[in-house]
Amino acid sequence: MSKTAASVWQECLYFISDNIKPQAYKTWFEPIIPVKLTGEALTVQVPSKFFYEWLEEHYIKLLRVALVKQLGEDAKLIYDVRMENTYSNNKPRTVKIPSSNRNPINPQGMSVMAELNKRELRNPFVIPGIQKVKIESQLNANYNFDSFIEGDANRLARSASMAVANKPGGTSFNPLLIYGGVGLGKTHIAHAIGVEIKDKYPDKTVLYISSEKFTQQYIDSVKGNTRNDFIHFYQMIDVLIIDDVQFLSGKTGTQDVFFHIFNHLHQNGKQVILTSDKAPVDMQDIEQRLLSRFKWGLSAELQPPHYETRVAILQNKLFRDGVEMPVEIVEYIAKHIKSNVRELEGVLISMIAQASFNRKEFTLSLTKQIVDKFVKNTKREVSIDYIQKVVSSYFDLDVATLQSKTRKRHIVQARQIAMFFAKRLTKASLANIGAQIGKRDHATVLHACKTVDNLTETDKNFRKYVDDLRKKLSF
Repeated sequence: MSKTAASVWQECLYFISDNIKPQAYKTWFEPIIPVKLTGEALTVQVPSKFFYEWLEEHYIKLLRVALVKQLGEDAKLIYDVRMENTYSNNKPRTVKIPSSNRNPINPQGMSVMAELNKRELRNPFVIPGIQKVKIESQLNANYNFDSFIEGDANRLARSASMAVANKPGGTSFNPLLIYGGVGLGKTHIAHAIGVEIKDKYPDKTVLYISSEKFTQQYIDSVKGNTRNDFIHFYQMIDVLIIDDVQFLSGKTGTQDVFFHIFNHLHQNGKQVILTSDKAPVDMQDIEQRLLSRFKWGLSAELQPPHYETRVAILQNKLFRDGVEMPVEIVEYIAKHIKSNVRELEGVLISMIAQASFNRKEFTLSLTKQIVDKFVKNTKREVSIDYIQKVVSSYFDLDVATLQSKTRKRHIVQARQIAMFFAKRLTKASLANIGAQIGKRDHATVLHACKTVDNLTETDKNFRKYVDDLRKKLSF
């Protein structure tokens, strides 16, 4: 029986599969397609230039041994490298890749040859196993579960994160989306999951990346005509962590490529972890097909920590820094800094710095000065999303209803109050406020603010609404 490209490659695969881990075999060898056999030269098709280079760098010895077993000492391997199609027809495009060790076999440069028989093999009997992609995880080891204090406001998110870290890709929490306001620990817990997974499963490829960097990488890949390589790189990740996924809003191309990457990872049992400043239902300008994927797993909210948790966070920070501080001072800070963890730690750092530089003791007087100054500088840093949530909750509405087109009086008034506080508590423009609160224009926001001012002066009930909400928003 004469040999064919398919039969030779199948025999090679039997040998290769016995000598590397199943996941490596699935990732790097199953996608390869045998094309033709010409004498001792086997031509195979690979999906991208990146794919070809990875095989050459990490599996050259394994490929040589497998081919020599089938075709003898003169065995040669030719790569038909499929590049991204940029033309109107459906024909795949191949390119010539010049190299001192890889000479073109086709005069038109339609494929690339690696002359395996010319390579020096000092010990051909040593078959390498899988060599994992050398990808820096971009994780901060200081952001771990030990330094993430559990409380009622974050218990669900922390428990789900621990479950994912213990069994990445093996729970129903895939994807796991952690959402909440600024400074509540979304980035911390995302890193903690990755750090724990790397500790428990060293062989897994974990990558943490911000959505902004992901977007920029995608744009660069389009400019460089390496989109396929970009996609394939991300499809190799075992645990993908994307921070601030809401910033994909309005970026149609990036959303499209992430959709395909997400599907591949999810279908292959890989873990996806996302963070956002809002729940999927509140995300704007995100494609519905992508939002539906976000909802497949678990969305867990991080809320502002309660008093007891704030005290525990401060005590943990002091313990880790080796600093002693009187209990009454810790309790004073916890009582007056309520919004988020970042501000709590900011006050503590300021306290330590002041006491150290000025050689002062920790006193309640010093604490009050720093806390008062800190609160004064940060009290206006409230997001429009947070304002909408507080106002909606106060009037027993959901945010979608607040943003809707309905003209029902009580909903219109709630919307106007939200716009009123957004103008006073944020630095956003009228146009930006209107866009975020129901896609209104700047004139509508201006009218809303004037209406709230007038009703506050003339309507006692309405004034009570505004006063109550002002307290809730700490203004």
